[in-house]
Amino acid sequence: MANPIIAAIPGDGIGNEVVPAAVHVLDHAAASCGVVIEWRWFDWGCDYYVEHGSMMPESGISELSTVDSIFLGAVGRPDVPDHISLWGLLIPIRREFDQYINLRPARLFDGITPKVSLPLGTTIDLVIVRENTEGEYSEIGGRFARGTDQEFALQENIFTRRGVTRVSQYALQLAQDRHKNLVSATKSNGILHTMPFWDEVVDSVVSKAPEVTFRKVLIDALSAEIIENPQRFDVIVASNLFGDILSDIAAAMVGSLGIAPSGNINPERTSPSMFEPVHGSAPDIAGKGIANPIAAVWSGAMMMEHLGYRQVSESIMSAIETSLKNPGTRTADLGGSANTASVTQALIDYLDEHDTSNQVEELSHG
Repeated sequence: MANPIIAAIPGDGIGNEVVPAAVHVLDHAAASCGVVIEWRWFDWGCDYYVEHGSMMPESGISELSTVDSIFLGAVGRPDVPDHISLWGLLIPIRREFDQYINLRPARLFDGITPKVSLPLGTTIDLVIVRENTEGEYSEIGGRFARGTDQEFALQENIFTRRGVTRVSQYALQLAQDRHKNLVSATKSNGILHTMPFWDEVVDSVVSKAPEVTFRKVLIDALSAEIIENPQRFDVIVASNLFGDILSDIAAAMVGSLGIAPSGNINPERTSPSMFEPVHGSAPDIAGKGIANPIAAVWSGAMMMEHLGYRQVSESIMSAIETSLKNPGTRTADLGGSANTASVTQALIDYLDEHDTSNQVEELSHG
């Protein structure tokens, strides 16, 4: 297998700190398995927008189409409206490359105190499967009668049978591979057309796997239940908006957005997938060297597993687990005093101590 070619887009704010840190860790882990990553760096983001009037050049998608995967930091700057940064970079990449699965795991690591109470002997280990290319995040709509007392805004949601079916199938397969427990987030009691349609399609998919315990839960009740009893959850399938909200809640419960990874997945591998930490650009701490790099590093581990380098991914995850057990290598968001550089070095030290360079990398394309 040829060495992977990965596009690195640090983006804005702390993205410029956590992406180089994660790349350093990924290079170390890959080298120990005899893999050399070819990085292609792109300076796209809000700074690029301020200078050029767009978040990326017109050739951006074409340039990214030549790589095996995309590694993104964060986008956002106080003087650039959020809808510009989102619709100018993230959403075009997700949609042009049909990255219709947004995979967001939330796991309570040993040594980290959860933000919620858990029954003795239980933990949090769940995955949110978010539909990533349609739903509530739509360009259809507009504002009308601007500046008058009759002004109104209209926003259309788009739910297709194909879109809901394929995200449901992915989530069902994941539940079958994990603990056979699946929950669907809905709001069919209040949203008259799209949510009953969502329920209907999800039901038709899940009915083919009676061995999986399945529930539909209204999003407001689900938001409360995931806080009160997070240990009950395994896989949650949700629309674009609902999945976005639930995944931030889950990340906060297990410690911090600073340890929350995500993958924008093209399951058929017809185009590159993109991996990114869930957190934003955090301009309040940008440039201070104190950002938690774990979310970016874990996102990198997910990327390496997706590319088939399972041993690389597993070694990175072992390093993360060991680092988080140590109070001395936790950043402020987790109650510690470590900085970006010291956490990164701790991860690299672990990898050096457990160097597997004499082992043959076993590739998996599952």
